[in-house]
Amino acid sequence: VQLQASGGGSVQAGGSLKLSCETLLRGASGSILFIDTMGWYRQAPGKSRELVAHITRGGQRNYIDSVQGRFTISRDNVKRMVYLQMNDLRPEDTGVYYCNTSPPEKAWSQGTLVTVSS
Repeated sequence: VQLQASGGGSVQAGGSLKLSCETLLRGASGSILFIDTMGWYRQAPGKSRELVAHITRGGQRNYIDSVQGRFTISRDNVKRMVYLQMNDLRPEDTGVYYCNTSPPEKAWSQGTLVTVSS
């Protein structure tokens, strides 16, 4: 499955999780595609999916205000991985987390569930 996120789980408020996403994509000819900007998205229960953070090929990062200072997005271009380190988790961070290009251009994978209890 392309762009599959992993690493979710259940934690108490204040806890940490690190999500991972393999970004190895191949074109029609089988050649490896390089993704410029990758994003982490989440969908909270009853809400629409939102972009949480994204990172460019060069490492420029952007976050939504609610996670600024608590989440860190990173990428390893050699391993073709993108990560989301989430610290000081809050109940409102609960949701299914997905990785995709930014803006999203690929099919959405199953995502990984993050549950934060108070």
